[in-house]
Amino acid sequence: MSLGVLNNISALYAENNLNQTQGSLQNTLTQLSSGSRINSGADDAAGLSLANGLQANSAALTQSATNASEGVGLLQVADGALSQVTNLLNRAVTLATEASNGTLNADQAGAANSEFQSILDEISNIGSTTTYNGQQVFGAAAGVAIFTGDGTAGGGFSDTISLAALSSASVGDSTGSAGLTYTSGAGTATSTLVYAPVAANSVNLSADSLTTSANAQTALQDVYKAVQAVAAERGYTGAQINTLNAVSNVESTEQVNVVSATNSIMATDYAAATSNLSKFEILTQAGISALSQANSTQQLVTKLLQ
Repeated sequence: MSLGVLNNISALYAENNLNQTQGSLQNTLTQLSSGSRINSGADDAAGLSLANGLQANSAALTQSATNASEGVGLLQVADGALSQVTNLLNRAVTLATEASNGTLNADQAGAANSEFQSILDEISNIGSTTTYNGQQVFGAAAGVAIFTGDGTAGGGFSDTISLAALSSASVGDSTGSAGLTYTSGAGTATSTLVYAPVAANSVNLSADSLTTSANAQTALQDVYKAVQAVAAERGYTGAQINTLNAVSNVESTEQVNVVSATNSIMATDYAAATSNLSKFEILTQAGISALSQANSTQQLVTKLLQ
């Protein structure tokens, strides 16, 4: 090998290797400090694309579970209102049974009827004032659509909650729905009846009174029917609550699995990273030493000129 000063090839090789080692060391330090294996598209383009898609999927699933919980909240409000209606109807049964007895005088029958009419007014009041997040619970024209999806194009579950208007003229009328519908990401809809809501026939109590024994007996029959109709509607709301809870559990489980998959792609493997850190630190020190030696080799030329 000839000895010259025009180009220090050994130093160039040492410098090039040192630069590569420095780049690898910087990347390792970034992974350790951020906790993420992929900090730019250059680190793993395919992995970053997959992880970003999974993160969007996870965000959709998280919100979907919340959507289902909000639907459950609405149904629980409706069920609570219907529970109070049942209590009122039970009191109406007592009053109608009492007024059916011929031993009551006119004043006593009038007092019973006055309370009975107050009960009917309160049922109508419950129907008109029960709201969830400012929206009418009973009597929404198009129902309340609850959507839970996984973030794929057009895919997910949709459930429309339909509770008919509640008043003394229409007690316990549940319109029901077709059930839970799943739409795949490809846009193909498959309807699945998770429950079969029973549409109870509404009962009109607005014309009933307890002014006479005969009227009271008629009212008693109507109130009994109303109790059954409200029970059927509460069964409908209960089925919907169970359905949405099941969907929420599915979404939550899927979200956990998606996060786990994302973590396996993105998370820094600290065992491997710390091992690389030690390796690149040693290589950096060795590279600096080699570059120093390569530079000092050129000094031998000056001895030939002495």
